[in-house]
Amino acid sequence: MTVLELDAVSKRFGGVVAVDGFSHRLEEGGLYAVIGPNGAGKTTIFNLITGIYQPTSGSIRFRGEDITGLPPFKIAQKGIARTFQNIRLFSHSSVLDNVRTACFRSSSYSILEGLFPTPRRFREERMLREKTLNLLEMVSLADRAEEKARNLPYGYQRRIEIARALAQEPKLLLLDEPAAGMNPDETRQLMDFIEHIHKTFKLTILLIEHHMELVMGLSQHIVVLDFGKTLASGTAEEIQSNPAVIEAYLGSGEEV
Repeated sequence: MTVLELDAVSKRFGGVVAVDGFSHRLEEGGLYAVIGPNGAGKTTIFNLITGIYQPTSGSIRFRGEDITGLPPFKIAQKGIARTFQNIRLFSHSSVLDNVRTACFRSSSYSILEGLFPTPRRFREERMLREKTLNLLEMVSLADRAEEKARNLPYGYQRRIEIARALAQEPKLLLLDEPAAGMNPDETRQLMDFIEHIHKTFKLTILLIEHHMELVMGLSQHIVVLDFGKTLASGTAEEIQSNPAVIEAYLGSGEEV
């Protein structure tokens, strides 16, 4: 089943073309990557998928439904979750509360019930706590549940952000440079973690990343962007041996 389809999507900011006729399909259960230099249009594509930006032209379909132009909250409700390059946590709150905030979307008690200690409210809050703790257990953070998020190592803070995205029960998870700022050991641990959640939650994952070790080690299919256009598309082996990619990026000795 096709989970996401972008058809000739473009985005212009005044006279600047950030994304130029981008087309791509993501099949259910796949692990995909988009790579390219800074300014190639990678994060703009994420912002178009999630409704932060509206396409100048083209269309976006999610599980067969046209989501072009929908606001971000509507797109999230349909099953698309994302993380950001810069970690966005409630740093003074606990790990548990950071993830539990995303779980409240599934609660059904009213605002009025939330103001009073009703049995229904207490019952649902117990269920949400259990759901959050189960999720933290699955991402190996249950033993840090009551710690403040700011006190955890950087790699663990990234796990909190991903766990919060998983709490939305998405069908598609977008990871925007999850290894940004990590040292080599943290990056290798992140690779294992992404592979684990991909299999455990049976997700379709699309990631943007500069670390080639992570991209080549995880991705089943890679798209290379250059000035908002697709330069190459294929498996890790095909990308690594593509002359245009080697000349433009990989052969330069710099990270993509």
